[in-house]
Amino acid sequence: MKNIVILGSTGSIGTSSLDVIARLGKEYRVIALSANNNTDLFLKQLHTFKPRFAAVLNPASYEKIKDQVPAATRLLPPEIESLMFMASLPSADLVINGVVGAVGFQPLVSAIKAGKTVALANKEPMVMAGKTLMKECERWEAAILPVDSEPSAIFQCLAGLTDEYSYHRHTQDISRVFLTASGGPFAKRKAALSTVTPAEALNHPRWHMGKKITIDSATLMNKGFESIEIMNLFNLPEEKVQIVIHPQSIVHSAVEFNDGAILAQMGEPDMRVPIQYAITYPHRAPGPVKKLNLFEAAKLEFFEPDFERFPCLALALSAYRQGGIMPAVLSAADEVAVDAFLKEQIKFTDISKLIYTVLKGAPQTSGDATLNQALDADAWAREAAQASLADKTYKKASI
Repeated sequence: MKNIVILGSTGSIGTSSLDVIARLGKEYRVIALSANNNTDLFLKQLHTFKPRFAAVLNPASYEKIKDQVPAATRLLPPEIESLMFMASLPSADLVINGVVGAVGFQPLVSAIKAGKTVALANKEPMVMAGKTLMKECERWEAAILPVDSEPSAIFQCLAGLTDEYSYHRHTQDISRVFLTASGGPFAKRKAALSTVTPAEALNHPRWHMGKKITIDSATLMNKGFESIEIMNLFNLPEEKVQIVIHPQSIVHSAVEFNDGAILAQMGEPDMRVPIQYAITYPHRAPGPVKKLNLFEAAKLEFFEPDFERFPCLALALSAYRQGGIMPAVLSAADEVAVDAFLKEQIKFTDISKLIYTVLKGAPQTSGDATLNQALDADAWAREAAQASLADKTYKKASI
């Protein structure tokens, strides 16, 4: 029996995870679930899976469901500490972190310090302080299994070259990593991006994801985040990471070795495949999605990214190079900017301007960000982004 905690159970990662677990059968049991606002779906999940613990971070959601949870489920207070508690449950064999944004940082730290195996879809913590988190994994004998399709593809291509706690032990054999990106809805758009509406940006051609990650995919910030994530996760220098626009999303990523051999992980664009691999790791179970038909796939295209048209990608890589707290500042500023765009407070092209403005005003620090420094930088950047929104200084930015 494998006991599983899912943080963010009503999002795309959470619902896909529960679908996979239901298909896998009785050897996999859900012992804790968390959500935020989608109370109707959350209650259905609680009554279906009957976990021992449940939590919602939104106080209004807590009040709405507190008298409707199953008798066998204990509803925890609407506090981040509840997620931290669930992430470190002694009986948990796997923690699936599918929450969105920096809110997943502290639960991840709790899981690591409890020596847990974490199936990580929440990439922001690995952006904020990835190198420090990997050191903590080795210290506490915890493991991070990447769930996003591209980092998972790299992880699968490296099977046999790494061990559970130290992915970088044999990665000196790597020549390059090809990190693929669909390019989002605007990869081939000719019209100006300044007129893009939230509805257009949310219309992803390949993947069905939450709003935040879908907008990040449209700006290519998501690929910037993933670049930082895999550099931290696999201890790769930037010169070994090559971002490739691949509109068909069939090749999820590839690894080139020193002898010129390239291993690629391919498959239909369905998140349940990497999620199931993390759940059943190191074993594989019969898949929940249709098998790839190469004859139907027929044509696979690969392009270099346009850094000028999508400046968020350049901002992400620049923040990584600067190091210190800059990646944490980047992550927080992006959250505020994406939220403002979704609320139609700023234009699509203002997302990068707002992030640039916050990064430009951030204090420089040396060395890898500590866990506390990352949290402090996140809080500072959110305040700075809101201030720039209020006084509209971001409009003056020239990237």
